Amino acid sequence: MSAQSENRGAVTVSSLKKMKQAGEPIACLTAYDAAFAAALDGEGVDVVLVGDSLGMVVQGRQTTIPVTMDEIIYHSQMVARGLDRALLMVDMPFMSYATADDALRNATRLMKEGGAQMVKLEWGALQLDMVRRLTECGIPVCAHLGLTPQSVHKLGGYRVQGRDNHTAVKMLEDAGALEQAGADLLLLECVPALLAREIAANASVPVIGIGAGGDVDGQILVLYDILDIAPGKRTRFSKNYIADTGSIHRAIGEYVREVRERRFPTAAHAFE
Repeated sequence: MSAQSENRGAVTVSSLKKMKQAGEPIACLTAYDAAFAAALDGEGVDVVLVGDSLGMVVQGRQTTIPVTMDEIIYHSQMVARGLDRALLMVDMPFMSYATADDALRNATRLMKEGGAQMVKLEWGALQLDMVRRLTECGIPVCAHLGLTPQSVHKLGGYRVQGRDNHTAVKMLEDAGALEQAGADLLLLECVPALLAREIAANASVPVIGIGAGGDVDGQILVLYDILDIAPGKRTRFSKNYIADTGSIHRAIGEYVREVRERRFPTAAHAFE
């Protein structure tokens, strides 16, 4: 067990909020199987996400859209077996929450069959009712704003979101509305650093960033990116941690340390 995970109890929704209040950065990474999950847990990662990114980095697809409920439940079951301390968050796949009833049924499956402790859904015009419905039923929710990969065709590609005043104001309003609806966590992807800082400052729930600068409450990256094994070109907001550390465990541990000490991300990993 890493020194970083010693004397730290199991992570819960409540403890994440306490970390925000204390100004203690939250370290998050993705995982898709038990072995990597155990490595992340041992190195002190706070939140492990079974992301629909598995469609791209595990299945070799061009987008996350083809990932099914059965597939993400399968990977969630494996990851759950490898965790002891970290909170397990799981993506709801494309069209698994087209209606509030769909959202409740599929979120229930993720928790009962997959072992999820929180579900993540991408923001859209209809999601407030879904967040309320899930919250009323005791299901913790992370709301994903900014670049939402399931909407890649609608957005016209993987582009930074919130650069113009209109979309920035709308994202601020959406973040507040989602928190009021019961979201326990907000995740901002590819959002200008100044906008992300404002959203985090106005939110009472933790705000996790990926390509959203360093002035948020925590960071998340795709595990395969920090280990430099993801296919294709690495994204600007990620960092290769394996090159200087030489081992998987040390790479994960160094990522956690840099997040805790606010040494990652730097300005080079952020957007204006």
